[in-house]
Amino acid sequence: MEFSYIGYTFTVAPLQPASEILIAELAELGFESFVETEEGIEAYIQEKDWKEDILNDVFILSNQTFKISYTFKNIEQVNWNKEWESNFQPITVDDICTVRAPFHELPTTTYDIVIEPKMSFGTGHHATTHMMIQHLLELDLKGKNVLDMGCGTAVLGILAEKRGAKSVDAIDIDNWCYLNSVENADRNDCKVISVFEGGAELLVNQTYDIIIANINRNILLQDMQAYTARLSDKGTLLLSGFYEADIDVLDQEVKKSGLTLSNKKVKNKWVGLRYQF
Repeated sequence: MEFSYIGYTFTVAPLQPASEILIAELAELGFESFVETEEGIEAYIQEKDWKEDILNDVFILSNQTFKISYTFKNIEQVNWNKEWESNFQPITVDDICTVRAPFHELPTTTYDIVIEPKMSFGTGHHATTHMMIQHLLELDLKGKNVLDMGCGTAVLGILAEKRGAKSVDAIDIDNWCYLNSVENADRNDCKVISVFEGGAELLVNQTYDIIIANINRNILLQDMQAYTARLSDKGTLLLSGFYEADIDVLDQEVKKSGLTLSNKKVKNKWVGLRYQF
């Protein structure tokens, strides 16, 4: 099925962290694909999901710290793969893990993850995914049962398997992300990843040693008790997808379940937290 899209071109100054914040806010509004440019970003949303005042609640546009302007137009067809391939560059995290596309050269790092994100979120370029990769590289995952909640491209779940996880459940409510995660798990020859389409309602009787939730502040607060209820007695909870200003309210919600903050990472005002029982 072909869809008509509205394409926005944003000029952003300074580029960072404004571009990352803008992408995160637009993703929550239903924008499906993003292309980073030298001047800012291009963002695309299906015409059926668009409305004239869609940007009214994008807070960064009214932030005087940044100068952001934009134009938009109707686009009948977009060759997403061509757009992505022309802009996507491989990334390396701590000289240990590389996230790349199939057309990039084979790296020399310990872990090599090959993905085609298409319209999904989670290439490793965003600060939140980058920090979650760092957390996973620091943890002992051998023989562990892992949940990748809001999996996007499944890059974190794929890394968990490569680091020895016994089983990985990857869940995302977005159909594009679900399909893309299935493709990427197969592309990386994963054997223990199961991908599901849905939300916290899917968490019923499972118990996990490590739960990864890289989503956004509101969803984390809404579903926190569902996550912690599924965590094993000595489990680890990894949270990201929010800013430093959100730490207190999320910390209060997590500690209701008896978990303790054991590690905090900050990158471009985004945060990655690690909790333990």
